[in-house]
Amino acid sequence: MSEEDEIILSELDDDELVAQMHDDLYDGLKEEIEEGTNILLERGWTPYDVLTKALVEGMRIVGIDFRDGILFVPEVLLAANAMKAGMTILRPLLAETGAPKLGSMVIGTVKGDIHDIGKNLVGMMMEGAGFDVHDIGINSDVDKYLAAIEEHSPDILGMSALLTTTMPYMKVVIDTMVEKGMRDDYTILVGGAPLNEDFGKAIGADAYCRDAAVAVETAKEFMARKHNQMAAG
Repeated sequence: MSEEDEIILSELDDDELVAQMHDDLYDGLKEEIEEGTNILLERGWTPYDVLTKALVEGMRIVGIDFRDGILFVPEVLLAANAMKAGMTILRPLLAETGAPKLGSMVIGTVKGDIHDIGKNLVGMMMEGAGFDVHDIGINSDVDKYLAAIEEHSPDILGMSALLTTTMPYMKVVIDTMVEKGMRDDYTILVGGAPLNEDFGKAIGADAYCRDAAVAVETAKEFMARKHNQMAAG
């Protein structure tokens, strides 16, 4: 079956190529995604169409299988990494064309905690869904969050913790925002293995997201609500 081994991307028509890119994303094939992205651009596709139809749609499929336990973190990270390679090509082009963005997000792992796989996964999936993501890294104290909020004025603030000892620090950040009268200007999403919905409510977050796929869905819902309110207001 040697003919089966080598798929020549440039010989596929647009629909076949997009379907193949979904498969390649799923398999975490970075170079194939770069090649597919460039082929579609050469064929006159807009950067926004390449992003949404080839990459975001591919990541949506990955997200569903991750949520349903068919794919696991290592595979999703590979897919997200392949997606990133395509994004690297598209990002400057998107900036030139002023393509619509869903919204923006500041994300970080809270003070005392140095875990970042979950946070990175959320960041990549959010970026794949069309959000501008500003990742402030691990061990982030309240000042670091506030500085990032001031610099980027995001729609969404994401906080991650993997230790039961660092979870309470999320409340410190939220309480500080309340004191400064700025809490209501942002949607706050929290996540991490030891957290649950009750904890999210108790500290005053807008939502607890159990994984990256849920985080993306939740962020989209809040942005849709925000746009509806603005339209109504």
